[in-house]
Amino acid sequence: MSTKNIMITGVGGQGTLLAVRILAHIVQEMGYDVKVSEVHGMSQRGGSVVTYLKYGDKVYSPIIGLGEADTILSFEKLEALRCLPYLREGGEIIVNDQEIDPMPVITGAMEYPSDIENTLRAHAKVRLVKALELANEAGNSRTANVVLLGAMAAAGNIPKENWIDALKSTVPAKFLDVNLKAFELGFASGQ
Repeated sequence: MSTKNIMITGVGGQGTLLAVRILAHIVQEMGYDVKVSEVHGMSQRGGSVVTYLKYGDKVYSPIIGLGEADTILSFEKLEALRCLPYLREGGEIIVNDQEIDPMPVITGAMEYPSDIENTLRAHAKVRLVKALELANEAGNSRTANVVLLGAMAAAGNIPKENWIDALKSTVPAKFLDVNLKAFELGFASGQ
């Protein structure tokens, strides 16, 4: 199998690190070599978080270069736009429709870009997911990350059972039911 390159991006506190842990667990259980690298920046202050995940028969480095990502899973629109140069031609972006103002927007130094969705669509196949809305429907807004994984699972080639098993192995028991519900809502939205 050729190497698959996935970037997961968002803002600190959105659960990107749990998402990559779940995905890494799945592909490792499937027998693939997996490499992960995380870039946190000012993540604890609402800044960007980017994680690279590569898997395949043999992976030598976790870093994904410009034009190499097969998929970008973005938890926020502006973060998807920031990572767009890393997407390969013909790649896919799965993006939460949520907008979180970065510090320059909060302070009034800049405006949040108004046409992100059309810019993304001009360069890639884009699946926009109402992850926060679906997470609230599941019963906990903090499960938006798992909603996005569900949407990713619906369009991928990894069996759904593998995703469910990974959730059961990585999510604390007291949060498992709400996360399973969030995953199912995300999966249904991605079909």
